[in-house]
Amino acid sequence: MNDTIYDLVIIGGGPAGAAGAVYSARKQLKTAIVVSEWGGQSQVSETIYNWIGTKEISGADLAKNLRAHALSYLGDYLDSIEGEKVTNITKNENGQFIIQTDSGKNLITKTVLISTGSSRRKLNAINADKYEHKGITYCASCDGPVFSGQDVIVVGGGNAGFESALQLSAYCKSVTIIHKNNEFKADAITVQKTFDKPNVKLILNAEIVRVDGEVFVNSLTYRDKTTNEESTIPTGGIFVEIGQYPSTDFAKDVINLTPINTIIVDPMNQRTETAGIWAAGDCTNGLYHQNNIAAGDAVKAIEDIYQFIQRA
Repeated sequence: MNDTIYDLVIIGGGPAGAAGAVYSARKQLKTAIVVSEWGGQSQVSETIYNWIGTKEISGADLAKNLRAHALSYLGDYLDSIEGEKVTNITKNENGQFIIQTDSGKNLITKTVLISTGSSRRKLNAINADKYEHKGITYCASCDGPVFSGQDVIVVGGGNAGFESALQLSAYCKSVTIIHKNNEFKADAITVQKTFDKPNVKLILNAEIVRVDGEVFVNSLTYRDKTTNEESTIPTGGIFVEIGQYPSTDFAKDVINLTPINTIIVDPMNQRTETAGIWAAGDCTNGLYHQNNIAAGDAVKAIEDIYQFIQRA
């Protein structure tokens, strides 16, 4: 076991993890960051238009920038453990946390910041993988303006799907919501506001069968689950909003999770219900999830962690 006792271990290398590493090192907290992959979900995005301070940047370049900025603080106050995943968190007899990685490392720390994000549920249809980020996208806020003036499709019947459709309706020619069931999961008021838009329409009880195109998507085929008939819709973009998988399994024994496995935090300071553990970004039960919000969550958490350690 590593004999170093850290003030803080940060888990995750997306915007939240990188922001946490920069702020903790600048506050001279002895910190280790454990990263399986830098960049978070945005790493595979072709272009990101809403990373504040940068007009546009590819996901790969954002990941490189996050890594470079965080690791510029390597030294007395920051260690980096890359290419490894955290498998478990436990407590020792001194009330410190033991962070276990898949390579067998054990890191001892006074506090923990979990910023492991989440993974989007992918569209399960023929050719869906082929057109990932070539018309199939998972973020209306990030990518929506690219599809201005086009006919687009939103897959999903929850709040996220309807909110995306509402946003897209402002600049897309038409928005078709396709939902697998006969009833929505979205709030009634959100549904009503969406359907007040004249360019929004709905297809219920539909199973996505296939996505087609050339270099980019140009159509989607679905099957009516009642009649078994297949229909094809021309489209320039498909926005998938069918949920996420928070990356939190490793922490389930030490923190409280929601029924969908997001981490319960106090939005004032990002504290979890377990003293000494904070969480930031898409792995939390925060209402909104964006790169900029994740970074802000982490900064907020570090400010609170610093005060916590100073009072200890």
